[in-house]
Amino acid sequence: MLQHKNLTDERWQQFSLAEQLGNAGSETSRALKWRGKDNALYLGALQRAFELIDMTIADVRFRGRLKEIVRLREMLADAMFNGNAYGSRLEDIDRYLFQFVFAARKSL
Repeated sequence: MLQHKNLTDERWQQFSLAEQLGNAGSETSRALKWRGKDNALYLGALQRAFELIDMTIADVRFRGRLKEIVRLREMLADAMFNGNAYGSRLEDIDRYLFQFVFAARKSL
């Protein structure tokens, strides 16, 4: 598994689920910002989103939410390939993940 720059599994596991998915949402927002403008930055943001989601999947605290998190990853992959399998759109995933950003900030 790839490691996000300066982020260890140990540090990642100190975050709540809302914080983890909110961070993945920040990367999907970056991907949307760069889509169609700079392919390297677009793909880099998507790669980081996948890394963060994978780290969340590996976090044993959220085994009860594993189906939802794995489905999120699957939908992100579908959106990356223009929604060919399920009609997923990056904008929809971004809106979904934004709710976690909001929840994480509210709990601070």
